[in-house]
Amino acid sequence: MLPARRNTQTWMPDIFNDFFDNTWMERPKATCPAINVLETPEAYKLELAAPGMTKADFDIHLDEDGDLVIKMEKKESSEAKGHFLRREFSYTKFQQTMLLPDDTNREAISAKVENGILTVELPKVKKVEPEKTRKQITVE
Repeated sequence: MLPARRNTQTWMPDIFNDFFDNTWMERPKATCPAINVLETPEAYKLELAAPGMTKADFDIHLDEDGDLVIKMEKKESSEAKGHFLRREFSYTKFQQTMLLPDDTNREAISAKVENGILTVELPKVKKVEPEKTRKQITVE
C-alpha cells in the first residue's frame, strides 16, 4: 500500500488567514444588507435581508421630513464564557433613510420580520376619480 501524499502547497490558505486575521486591519462595524423594492398597483414593498435579527433589533419610523428611516442593531451577547480566539459576528448596525414616493399612504405603513427578512409594506394612496357629471350651462 502506498503512503498517502501530503499536500505541500499550504501557503495559499496561510496568506489568506494571515491577511484577514491581522489585528492591524480594522473590521467594519456596520453592514449594508441587500434591499429589494417591489411595486404593485396597490403598494410598494421593501424586503431587507436581516438574518438572525428579531423585531426588537429594529427601529422603523418616519423622520420630521416624512422620510422612512430603518435602523437595525444587534449587540454582542455577553453570555460567552472564556476567551474568543476569533470572533466575527459580535455586532451589527445599519441605518438607511429612504425618500418615499408622493403617493405613499404614510399612515398605513407596516413592517414584519420573518425568516430573516424584514418586510416593510408601503400602501399607496387610493386615487379618487372625480365623478363625471354633466352640467348644462345656460347661455344668457
